[in-house]
Amino acid sequence: MIDKELLNKTVEEAIANTDLFIVDIKVNPSNSIVVELDSETGIDIDTCADITRKIESVFDREVEDYELEVGSAGLTSPFKVKGQYLKNIGNDVEVLTADGRKFHGVLTAVGDDDFTVEVEKKVKEPGAKRPTIVAEPITLKVSETKSVKYLINFK
Repeated sequence: MIDKELLNKTVEEAIANTDLFIVDIKVNPSNSIVVELDSETGIDIDTCADITRKIESVFDREVEDYELEVGSAGLTSPFKVKGQYLKNIGNDVEVLTADGRKFHGVLTAVGDDDFTVEVEKKVKEPGAKRPTIVAEPITLKVSETKSVKYLINFK
């Protein structure tokens, strides 16, 4: 079976001195390897091909056969690591909490184990004829959410 620690080390060396970061590395018992990466500036196919070649230079297919997929984290995939939260500060996100609440807002801050989303809320001020929309910050711990993902707006 593929040594996941060596694989992780190989990928970290391959992305050193870049803005790339590891989102996930999966190795299943049939030696199918999936490496998900992300970056502040995006990832192109040439970058994925370079990292694939670096992995293949360490793991000889003649010694142990494997299937390898290196790619970027999906645009609409839930966030898995802090780097994805940081990358999306200022963007619209969809949050599904552990207790089943779902809301949309702008990701405004990221801490070590929490994040803040600013949601729009209608509030009727005393004496006003119509409600006004105000931004209300909601801070959640990552552990309190089922998923947080980038929200594509078609405006």
